[in-house]
Amino acid sequence: MVTAIAQQQEDAFERLYDRYQTLVYHLAFKVLNSRENAEEVVYEVFWQVWREAAHYDVHRGSVGAWLTTLARSRAIDALRARRNDPIPEDDLETHPLSTDLIESPEEMMDLGQLAGIVRAALESLPAEQRLALELAFFRGLTHAEIAIRLQEPLGTIKTRIRAAMLRLQARLRPLLGGTS
Repeated sequence: MVTAIAQQQEDAFERLYDRYQTLVYHLAFKVLNSRENAEEVVYEVFWQVWREAAHYDVHRGSVGAWLTTLARSRAIDALRARRNDPIPEDDLETHPLSTDLIESPEEMMDLGQLAGIVRAALESLPAEQRLALELAFFRGLTHAEIAIRLQEPLGTIKTRIRAAMLRLQARLRPLLGGTS
């Protein structure tokens, strides 16, 4: 499908968008906690896909993983751009997922099941790894900012995040393995 998008085939792009726009939106919303900003991230991610589909490398991961990486990067960029709009420092609660963009009960069940699996994987991490990972991925803090906030050495924070990512990758590999 991505190869067809690289050849500017609009129908392939529409299929990709239909399949992944909800995932991209929810990830962006989780990071930004703003419907408007999350919608803007969706637009930016899929515009980037349209322009740069030829750069996608199937050997580096699935299409879903690629889109998730793009969405996370765009959302964190947006979060950092609005640093003057403070985010509650102690609020790491999961925000409820908006279902406005979900079109069918089956899609909602699939998304709910996926969210449950990811949530369970996150909760299985040791508390210090989970906290460092949440601060990095859902709050957009740099490793140095996390080290300062948690009053831990920078190397410790990097090690915790790396270990958490490896554990999550192992637990979620079956979900990330497919290509589109």
